[in-house]
Amino acid sequence: MTVLSSTIRKIAERTPAHRDRAVDGLRALALLSVPTGHWLLGGFTLDSGGGLRNASPLSAFGGLAPLSWVLQMLGVFFLVGGYASALSYRRHQGRPGEWIAGRLRRLGRPVLGVAAVWAPLLLLLHHGFGVAVTTLHTASTLVVQPLWFVGVYAVITALTPYCLAATRRLGAWAAAPLLGSVAVVDFLRYGPYADAMPSWLSVLNLLPGWMFAYQIGTGWAEQRIGRREGRVLLIGGAALFAVLIFAFAYPASMVGVPGEARTNSHPPSLLVLALAAAQSGAAILLRDRLGRLLDRPALWAPVVIINLSAMTILCWHQTAMLAAAIPASFAAPLAGLTTAPVTAGWIAARLAWLPLFALLLIGIARFARRLESPWTGTGPARRAMAVLLASGFAVFALA
Repeated sequence: MTVLSSTIRKIAERTPAHRDRAVDGLRALALLSVPTGHWLLGGFTLDSGGGLRNASPLSAFGGLAPLSWVLQMLGVFFLVGGYASALSYRRHQGRPGEWIAGRLRRLGRPVLGVAAVWAPLLLLLHHGFGVAVTTLHTASTLVVQPLWFVGVYAVITALTPYCLAATRRLGAWAAAPLLGSVAVVDFLRYGPYADAMPSWLSVLNLLPGWMFAYQIGTGWAEQRIGRREGRVLLIGGAALFAVLIFAFAYPASMVGVPGEARTNSHPPSLLVLALAAAQSGAAILLRDRLGRLLDRPALWAPVVIINLSAMTILCWHQTAMLAAAIPASFAAPLAGLTTAPVTAGWIAARLAWLPLFALLLIGIARFARRLESPWTGTGPARRAMAVLLASGFAVFALA
């Protein structure tokens, strides 16, 4: 028996019988979509000083926008997050505050860790290796990019007791007020009174926009949403999605495109909720089939490994791409890495770079995984230093 087959067998044997493999599989799929999307749709250009600047193939290839419909799976991530949190909260025996604090610590440690590591790394790259300040700003922006999501997810996780209360009171309709709230804000932002609206109005969509799928997840866990509601979500979400794009001229891309005045994701527009509804409905309908598929040990083992490394994947995948791009910025322009994403050749070359990014992420994960575990051997002084370094990095990244 090979080492690989032995590992697969051990993972299968150690999986509790009550484990919901379909939900774990959906989480793993949503997790993998994050680095895949960022690696495919995020490019670089070199300025006259050799510094890296962000660029996107979507600026030149608008036809790639449907790819973002597949790769934008944050709706599924929030759906399974709400499902898992509801079950975990139900099993918790202590006070609600203890459960919330435990969840926030699990989310906060990796974020604090990646920011604290990058603070001295910026100094080393600039003063030790002569990396341009432009490159450092680009790098810090990319590293921070996934962290906002963790912050929003943490706030919504802290609201789990209220999500469950809403589910018990309103049942399958508990997410409807969130959809309505985003629809009203979008009407004010983009409707006939748009010119009179303040610029900060879009921020009102931030919490209800991302909480929508999470709320559906709690209803799914509480068995207030089943296959019938799943069909309504799939059909209704897909119909709303089509209407918003073709009748109301919403941007087709689910991610921001440089130079475009409107974006769907920052903060989320009604189009994001329509996609999340369709994805949630599809996930609910495919749950049983996916669960049977993941009964196979060879398919289940990767799902376990990905879930165990969830925060590492989210926090460090941009670092993996930068680990290839920053050294390359000192060499001649490399297609798909440091050349402008404006040709079909760039797309083919970027696909060829993806295995290297994945290998670099695996290598980084061997170090970074320990940041997800409780920092039991870290004293107050080291924790204070980590907070100080992370704060310094945040100031630089957001300046």
